[in-house]
Amino acid sequence: MDEWHLARRPAGACRVVVTPNVDHVVRLHQEDRAELWEAYRSADLTLADGMPIVAAANLLRRPLPERVPGSDLAPALFAAATADRPLRVFLLGAAPGVADTAAARIAKRFRHASVVGTCCPPLGFQDDPGECEKIERAVAAAQPDVLIVGLGFPKQELWVHRHRERLECAAALCVGATIDFLAGNRARAPRLVGALGLEWAFRMASEPRRLAGRYLNDLASFPGLLLAELRGDLAVAPPRAVWTMPVRPDERPNAPAAAATQPVLEAQVETEAEMPSELGLTDSFPPTNEAEPTTPQR
Repeated sequence: MDEWHLARRPAGACRVVVTPNVDHVVRLHQEDRAELWEAYRSADLTLADGMPIVAAANLLRRPLPERVPGSDLAPALFAAATADRPLRVFLLGAAPGVADTAAARIAKRFRHASVVGTCCPPLGFQDDPGECEKIERAVAAAQPDVLIVGLGFPKQELWVHRHRERLECAAALCVGATIDFLAGNRARAPRLVGALGLEWAFRMASEPRRLAGRYLNDLASFPGLLLAELRGDLAVAPPRAVWTMPVRPDERPNAPAAAATQPVLEAQVETEAEMPSELGLTDSFPPTNEAEPTTPQR
């Protein structure tokens, strides 16, 4: 992330960060949307948002250090800013007024991170070229280092995927409800609950009508996907990639560097990757300096 910050806007497109969780994995397989698969495949940094993802990685012998939710990543970036290296942030998404509230709270809490723009796009904006162009112009005028995109899955991933070449920022983070968390509109689970992998239960208890059906579907579907991968008979038609399973180059002495694991806010960075696996969890990723375009929801 530091390299992206220093480079400002990489040649061709901004960098893209996605934070898939179990629901994303399940829906990717159930909905079978090629563009959404490609959005994940072309992301520059893929972080595991949820302990079930980390546990599945361990079962598949491609261990991940820990989960890194977008709601932890964003404030960690803000806290890492310094007087010598301040951080300019643009907030895209959430309900009207929420991003402005989040901006005020960020200003009070983080001395060297400043929100230089906010936008709450109207419903259906993603299908309106004029509205999309307005957002692109607003981001270009603000010149942020980081674009925080809180439009929800899969709208945010798809929108960023389609527009990344015209987004004038160093990195776009597709991080779901993070803007609501930053504004204080939604409560995060206690740290112990998150560490135990039970944040999903906390969220479902907080919003049962919205989340109960989703989580029941995930609970019924994800074990089957994992079992199919373990057996090696999971068939995936579209390009496969949901999250990365980093492999240190020194663990594959006779192969090209696959995905050098480097600590970036205790996450993983893909460099040049050819990481075989089914379940849509890993695949061949382009070098980070040749990333393909990417995308969000409210």
